Amino acid sequence: MTEILSSYVAGDWHTPSGSTDGTRAVHDATNGQLTHHVSSAGVDFAAVDEYARSTGVAELQKLTFHQRGVILKKLGAYLMERAKNYHEISFSTGTTKRDGFVDIEGGIGTLFTYSGVARRQMPNSTVHLDGGIERLSKNGTFVGRHILTSRQGLAVQINAFNFPVWGMLEKFGPMFTAGVPVIVKPATDTAHLTRAVVADMIESGLLPAGSIQLIAGDVTPLFDHLAEQDAIAFTGSATTAKHLGGLDCVRDRGTRFFAEADSLNFSLLGPDAGPGTEEFDLFVSGVVAEMTIKAGQKCTAIRRAFIPEQHKEAVAEALIAKLETQGVGDPREKSTRLGPVVSDKQRTDVLDAIDEITSAGAHVLTGGREDSDELAKNLGGAYVAATVLQADDPWVDAVHDIEAFGPVTSLITYSSTEEAVRLAARGRGSLVGSVVTHDAEFATEFVRQVAPWHGRILVLDRDDAEESTGHGSPLPTLIHGGPGRAGGGEEMGGLRGVEHFMQRTAIQASPDMLTAIGGEWVAGAQRRTGVHPFTKTLSDLRVGDALESEWREVTLEDIAHFAEFTGDTFYAHTDEEAAAANPFFPGRVAHGYLIVSFAAGLFVQPDPGPVLANYGLEGLTFITPVSPGDSLKVTLTAKRITPRETDEYGEVRWDAAIVNQNDEPVANYDVLTLVAKE
Repeated sequence: MTEILSSYVAGDWHTPSGSTDGTRAVHDATNGQLTHHVSSAGVDFAAVDEYARSTGVAELQKLTFHQRGVILKKLGAYLMERAKNYHEISFSTGTTKRDGFVDIEGGIGTLFTYSGVARRQMPNSTVHLDGGIERLSKNGTFVGRHILTSRQGLAVQINAFNFPVWGMLEKFGPMFTAGVPVIVKPATDTAHLTRAVVADMIESGLLPAGSIQLIAGDVTPLFDHLAEQDAIAFTGSATTAKHLGGLDCVRDRGTRFFAEADSLNFSLLGPDAGPGTEEFDLFVSGVVAEMTIKAGQKCTAIRRAFIPEQHKEAVAEALIAKLETQGVGDPREKSTRLGPVVSDKQRTDVLDAIDEITSAGAHVLTGGREDSDELAKNLGGAYVAATVLQADDPWVDAVHDIEAFGPVTSLITYSSTEEAVRLAARGRGSLVGSVVTHDAEFATEFVRQVAPWHGRILVLDRDDAEESTGHGSPLPTLIHGGPGRAGGGEEMGGLRGVEHFMQRTAIQASPDMLTAIGGEWVAGAQRRTGVHPFTKTLSDLRVGDALESEWREVTLEDIAHFAEFTGDTFYAHTDEEAAAANPFFPGRVAHGYLIVSFAAGLFVQPDPGPVLANYGLEGLTFITPVSPGDSLKVTLTAKRITPRETDEYGEVRWDAAIVNQNDEPVANYDVLTLVAKE
């Protein structure tokens, strides 16, 4: 009997027993041979839900953000060592080695990115601060701020077939960082590749118990268990997204729903980018790449190619010529650039969509059903010929409404910037658009008008082409999603992706209470003075430890010397009459950086000790001018303490507040230092 793919649920592997009746058969996309079946029969979905809540939440949320980040880094390295095995499996889904790199290495790369987000943009705790302090009262005894905490639920991934590794890991990275256990539901046709990666993730021993489960097959019964603290993150068709958005758990019980749906993305050739320009060649190469990578089965692929009316024939000829150089065949062969689509069903869907578009008002320039049938007959797999369509009228509804999810694009002409903007928006919301032009004025006008309709826009020209990652490559530091038809979701986006799976809460309290809750000292909270805080190791230092310095007078000689020594002879520091004429100054005033330098001299502890280095300052604001004869004092307070998980030191952020003899604030800023743990 053919293998039935197993699921990993409630801490163990589960394989449906008995016959394959009621299961989904999966075939090798390159030759049509049956490889295995997929079914979730026998899965105890109540146990899946309970295991995620009782074990996953508890174990995962014991860890700080930094500890989760360290795990992601180690997990990424572990999976990268096994990438070759994933590529071997991936060939059966129709992907070439080039295609697989985008999915496999690209997916693993998101783990490294989110490791960096967790360790560099978040504190080494379980509470993340969002924004600054809001003063809510006259005297400052009642203040507020927003915090982010881990939701006490689980996150369900429902992924598309086209990126079985990347689609899973680009969601897992932010979910895990947010402290939310994950249930992965891969698409049936490529679930065996997802399963191989998840099996290695579990085998690594790096993940806390309950932090990931995998269900191969139908997950419908799970929806009955989802509630207010849970989330569903979906990638796939707009039709399925609409169905999921109407589930009882979403509509009635408050389960959060995020969708990243297929869309009719565009690439536009600027009016300046005619034949012979670098931009013309970049446009053609970009369209061909998006047609052939993953056989065009990408949610970000270029479905609509907008070209100036005067370049219509030149673009068509160049596209056809370049497509003829793309080897079509078995993805295991190095010469292959275009492999089959994932299944015979997908092939049928793509060809039916092509027929629907052409019957509605477009014609085939190359490819189409006849060429695709010839390929399938000769090669024996689910092959679709690279197909370029030409819209007879740029406003034909079909080219803006129907997506052929394969190696297919439609050429659409435009005659003005205004028409190009309207055509781009006609897709009713897309994941990505690109404009290939070297004309900054045109790019500015066009991008500003189409941006509301798109989640990401690439502006490509000769200056950024060498390092550009291309039209169809979402990056983990930027959002991946789009408005309208594209689903309205925003996956990844660095820290933004983590925040999707956390709860933002406004906290109103006294400065002392807010300091305790947030783990960061708030102005107005208590300070502890006595021992110089620079003499304390990280293990001894506490938030609120402070130094109140002695006074220092600023003389006219100090100001003159600083001006001469640094070369900063701005008139406000050197010319009494000119300075007095400036409404912001009472006369000659001290340089701002002289004030900061004097402050450092007032709070520094000169002897060797736990403070290893000063690596910067942030948020410097000058408030009250300092005149000759004024005296200054600085109060330095340990604001935030961040131990590093993998080093023998940590980071300390100090609040530096400088006042004058009248207790007026002169300057405020944060000092950043590295301090030894012991």
